[in-house]
Amino acid sequence: QVQLVESGGGLVQAGGSLRLSCAASGRTISSYYMGWFRQAPGKEREFVAGLSRSGSSTLYADSVKGRFTISRDNTKNTLSLQMNSLKPEDTGVYFCAAGRGTWATPKMYDYHEWGQGTQVTVSS
Repeated sequence: QVQLVESGGGLVQAGGSLRLSCAASGRTISSYYMGWFRQAPGKEREFVAGLSRSGSSTLYADSVKGRFTISRDNTKNTLSLQMNSLKPEDTGVYFCAAGRGTWATPKMYDYHEWGQGTQVTVSS
């Protein structure tokens, strides 16, 4: 079982950037495909980005394509999400997740391990 801890959230103005990190322990993330999800107040958790075990294949929600970049460093056992050109609608709690398998999916229930989340707030 892998434990995940997110960091890097905060308050930023629209148009700004943030970089989220997810530190893993217990097991190496090279055994998992990884993903980022987010949840805004009063809304369901939604997929943001996913990355295959090898890092060769990525998935992005249409709403973040061209602005967000997901990456992994298996040697450091970390997952990152670079977020540029942030918009107020990007506000929410961002969760790191790990799934057993090779290819990332946008489905929340395909992920087996979750972090506690980090708050991102984008002001207009």
